[in-house]
Amino acid sequence: MKEKVRKIVIGSDHNGFIFKEKIKKYLLSKGYLIEDFGQFDVLPAASDYTVAERAAVAVCNNKFDRGILICGSGDGMCIIANKISGCRASLCYDIFSTKVSRERNNSNIIAFGSKTMKLDQIKDMLNIWLTTDFNNGENDQRNITRNQDMIRIDKKYRKQDI
Repeated sequence: MKEKVRKIVIGSDHNGFIFKEKIKKYLLSKGYLIEDFGQFDVLPAASDYTVAERAAVAVCNNKFDRGILICGSGDGMCIIANKISGCRASLCYDIFSTKVSRERNNSNIIAFGSKTMKLDQIKDMLNIWLTTDFNNGENDQRNITRNQDMIRIDKKYRKQDI
């Protein structure tokens, strides 16, 4: 069954701001409903990754269908987003990683690096990511269960010294 993606949250740090603005315009032109969680200029913010946290919470609370995060490498935003229970953020860097992030891992947030990618490449990847469904096969569901189990493990050891 084809999932209908309509509402998308987008956010960036100062490094991803210019790409975020261009991606936002591109997706609005394709009919998506976009909410911008910041950053709202190119000046460094005191707390860049609060954007990633807020976006992940909003997606995981079903206020948005998906989320897009952009920073210099994409890695920082992805790490922060994945701290939120239920978040399946993927740092994607080509068509293959993008397709697999949806088909096999059911990613609900995608992260990009503004300093590692070209804008046209990101647009191509977004077209795939926003239209690719989760396969939900036996192996794919095992990936989701594994991800949930990692959250359980994290909670188990979070307050302990390892």
